[in-house]
Amino acid sequence: MAAQQDPQFTHYMYNMSVINPAYATEDKDIIKMGGIYRAQWVGIEGAPTTQSFFVHKPVSKKVELGLSVVHDEIGNVVNESNIFADIAYVLSLSESTRLSFGVKAGVTLFSTNFNGFQYTDPLPDPAFQNNLSQTFPNIGAGTYLFGDNYYLGFSTPNLLTTKHLENTNGITTSGVEAVHYFLTGGYVFTFNGNDNFKVKPAFMAKGVAGAPLSVDLTTNVLINNKFEAGIGYRLDDSVSGLASFYVTPTLRIGYSYDYTLTNLRNFNNGSHEVFVLFDLDLGRMSSGKGYDKSPRFF
Repeated sequence: MAAQQDPQFTHYMYNMSVINPAYATEDKDIIKMGGIYRAQWVGIEGAPTTQSFFVHKPVSKKVELGLSVVHDEIGNVVNESNIFADIAYVLSLSESTRLSFGVKAGVTLFSTNFNGFQYTDPLPDPAFQNNLSQTFPNIGAGTYLFGDNYYLGFSTPNLLTTKHLENTNGITTSGVEAVHYFLTGGYVFTFNGNDNFKVKPAFMAKGVAGAPLSVDLTTNVLINNKFEAGIGYRLDDSVSGLASFYVTPTLRIGYSYDYTLTNLRNFNNGSHEVFVLFDLDLGRMSSGKGYDKSPRFF
């Protein structure tokens, strides 16, 4: 049996450094940080929950450094954390176009706890009888083309396959995390020179051997550079509603709800996701000047 393994996010456009180490902003003197919490298929016992955190900052005109963490949990049984240091090298192709290449390196922490696990089969699968605690090195890579109002990226955040279980007495009890490929893109449309109304379509395609291609299509509307609302569609899986707003020029919060389209909709109450983005302007702290950066489009 094979399936998608990397966690999914509806607000993928605001979680880009977790997916792609080449993600860069070139915002001098600004430390960008954020986090996402996702509760998937609420109402199903043991449904997945995911938390991610990232922070990144340019350290020179061509280099941006960051840290990204993703923690994925299935019930109280399976836990996986990916902790990575990210580095991106940015090339200027024109006055407004940049191409960056990135790598991430870190560890994958995987553990299982089957204590108190209720088995329905009188002869349970041996793969679900032993508790595990393992640590694996991991690396990722990506490339990212971006301008003032668009981006296009391709990445593989986990390049090394990790085998969580082994073959025992001729019985297959292996759980291998395969390499996932991400293709992402987005564009900001402004109509008739109206800077207070922008339309922001975006997409994410995720592929892994042995599983169907996962495609997210999202369109958001940004009003007055402060409030955003949108809709999303995950191919053959769910539809979503998204909203976010700037509490202050440096603090943004958002929420999304996914309605399941598959047969699982009969057993869950949908998926919920919240995010927080925060920009720490070091230049403002040293100069005392106000914050005058443009809003974060993606």
